[in-house]
Formats: sequence, structure tokens, C-alpha cells
Amino acid sequence: MEFLLAFIALILGFIIGYILSKQKSHKTIDQFKLLISENEKLLLVEKTEKEIQIKNAQNTIAYIENEKETIKALLAAEQEKSDLLGNRITKAEVEYRNVVEKLNTQKAELEEIQKKFTTEFENIANKILKQNSQEFTSTNQKNISEILNPLKEKIQLFEQKVQETHIQGVRDNTSLREEVKKLYELNSKISEEANNLTKALKGDNKKQGNWGEMVLERILERSGLIKGEEYETQFTARNDHNEILRPDVVIKLPDNKHIIIDSKVSLIAYEQYVNAEAIEDKEKFSKLHIDSLKSHVKGLSEKSYASSDAFNTPDFVLMFLPIESSFSIAIQQDIELFNFAWDKRVVIVSPSTLLATLKTVESIWKREKQTQNAIEIATEGGKLYDKFASLVDDLKRLGNQLDTVQKTYQEANKKLHTGSGNLIGRVEKLRQLGAKNTKSIAEVSLKQMELLTDDLIEE
Repeated sequence: MEFLLAFIALILGFIIGYILSKQKSHKTIDQFKLLISENEKLLLVEKTEKEIQIKNAQNTIAYIENEKETIKALLAAEQEKSDLLGNRITKAEVEYRNVVEKLNTQKAELEEIQKKFTTEFENIANKILKQNSQEFTSTNQKNISEILNPLKEKIQLFEQKVQETHIQGVRDNTSLREEVKKLYELNSKISEEANNLTKALKGDNKKQGNWGEMVLERILERSGLIKGEEYETQFTARNDHNEILRPDVVIKLPDNKHIIIDSKVSLIAYEQYVNAEAIEDKEKFSKLHIDSLKSHVKGLSEKSYASSDAFNTPDFVLMFLPIESSFSIAIQQDIELFNFAWDKRVVIVSPSTLLATLKTVESIWKREKQTQNAIEIATEGGKLYDKFASLVDDLKRLGNQLDTVQKTYQEANKKLHTGSGNLIGRVEKLRQLGAKNTKSIAEVSLKQMELLTDDLIEE
């Protein structure tokens, strides 16, 4: 019995030990799983941080690449401006040679036409003189003169127009080369004068505005545009909010279109930037300078020039900065300034870029005037052709009338001399029959009449 109890106790001990061991094993596994879960969370956090760092690095690289492309674009734009200027010079020279060649050809053709007209008119006049009596010739010569004199005047006017167009084309192309050469000199001179006036104008907004308008006026004078015809200053109008608008300059384009220019001067922050020596100060004042320019951009944008019925203008306005260096510094420090202004429908221009723009406008006006001259020449040429066609018709009618006169003369001559039963034969027969007469028709006179009749018939 004791053995049985001992065996049962042993069995129970094994069972209890097994149960306790299994519970301890499960606890260890749970702890291990918990540890793995915590490690996984730590690894996930670390992975997320690494991904964020990689994304930030990629964004930094993209930003650097964007800045690099922007700088390349600016350099390409400057190179494009230089190439465009060279292309304009080359194109102007080619057009000049083409115009000269075309005008020389037209002049030669005109001389040939005049020569042909002169020959034809002389032949017609000689034929008329041979076929008619002195009185008939004198009358018709007067009629021909009345026809030819207006035609001669038209030809002379046409030749004068061609010559004037030729001379004007030569002058325009010569002046274009000279003006392009002066462009760089003018830019340097204006920039130097602007820097000299900076200190004198600092702090006085009225003087700054007047000075900016004066620089703008000088550029307009040197652009070749005609004041009052191709541009106006201090123009007054109203926008769609009934607010008064007074742009500094309104540039006129063909087809009644306009470009608005407003001069804006920002000197205080710019002067502080130029005089600053520390990098921190330069950064501070350059930011103030850019903020001042942005403020001017916003002010121009709010005026809504394009909404006024007085202007037929593109949906933007030119903001003129009279100091070249203040413009270049702002662009160097904030390459997005152009885009900021364009979003506000404002284009920032300096003395050099404005002068190039105005020269382009002047070239457009010259082309327009040359086109109008060509149209007028074509119109006069058409009138000349119509007049000549009318003259040809008149000469045809005159020829028909001469044919009628010649036929009438031949019929009368037959009745008088050559036909059967002609008058001369009959009166001679009367004389032979003994009619009393004091004069006679001589044989010589009869021969002369026969020769004259033969000449007229041959002609």
C-alpha cells in the first residue's frame, strides 16, 4: 500500500513537474515573441527614418539640379539675346542688299517701260502726221497731249516714289547698324549716370520718380520713335473700377495696339547693399531691395491697365528700372523674381533691355511704313496700268476713225478722179466739147493726186 502511494506520488510529481515546466516554456516563448515584436518596431522606425533621410537627400539633389538648370537657362537667355542681336544685324544687311537689288531692278524695268512708251508714242505720232492734214494733225496732237500728259505725270510720280523708297531703305539700314553699335555705349553711359545720382536722390521719392521718368524719356528719344506719333507720355485713362490711370509712357504699335511702361525707382536698400561690407549686411539689404521691387510689382499689377478701354494692350505692363546694376543684383539674388512679376502680369526691364525692345518697336514701325509705301506704289502702278489700258483703247478708236477717214477719202477720190464717170473726166470732156473756161486742170496736178492716192492706199 505504501509502495502504491509512493508510486502515485511519483507519478503526480512527474505530472506536476511537466506542467510547471511547460508553463515556464510558454512564458519564455511569449517573452521571446515580445522581444522580436519590439525589435521589429525599432527596425521599422529606423527604416522610416532612413527613408525620410533618403527622400530629403533626393529633394536636396533635385533642388540643386533645378538651381543648376535655372542658371543654365539664364545663361542661355543671355546668349540668345546676343545671338538674336547678331542675327538682326545679319538679317538687316541681307534685307538691305535685297532692297537695293530689287529697287535697281524696278528702276531698270521702269526705264525700259519709259523707253518703250516713248518709241511707241513716236511711231503713233509719225503715222498720224503722215495720214492727216495739218489741221487734222494739230487737233489730234492736242488730244494726244491731253491723254499723255497725265500719263507722263503718273510715270514721274511712280519713279519718284520708287526713288524715295530706295533712299529711305538705304537710310534705314545704315541707321540700324549705327544704332546697334550705340546700344552698348548708351547702356554703359546710362548706368554710370544712374550710379552718380544715387546719393543725390536717396530719400526723396519725388525726385526719384522725376529722375526715373527723365531716364525713360532719354531712352525713348534715342530709340528713334517719334513722340506724339509712336509714343505718348503722361497719358490719362480709367480702368474698369473707374480709377484714374496715368502711365508714364504709352508705346503705340501698328493696328492701334499699345504697350504700357511705368518707371519705378528703388534706391535706399540698393544703396545700402552697395555700401555694405559684411556678408550678413549685404544679404539683409539685398532682401530689402527685392522686397521693394516686389512691392512695386504688386502696385502696378493692381492698376489693371489692360482693363481700360483706352488701351489695346497685351495682358502685361513693362516696369522700368533706370539703374542697370540694381536690376542685375535683384535677379542674381532672387532668380524667381521674373516669375513672380510675370504671375502679376508685369515684365521687369532695365535700360539695356528696354532700349532693345524699343528698337524692335521702331523696326516694326519702319516695316509698317515700308509696307504702306509698297502698297501705295502698287496702287499707283495699278492706276498707271489702267491709264495705259485706257490710252490703248483711245488709240484703237483713233485708228478706227482714221480708217473711216481714209475710206471716205478713197470714195471721194474715186468720184473725183479714178472711178468710172469721175468728175474730172466729165469736166474735161466738157472742156474738149468747147466749154468756155479760163483755167484748166493740169496733167501734173492729176499725176500728183494719183501719187498721193497710191501712198495713202499703201499705208
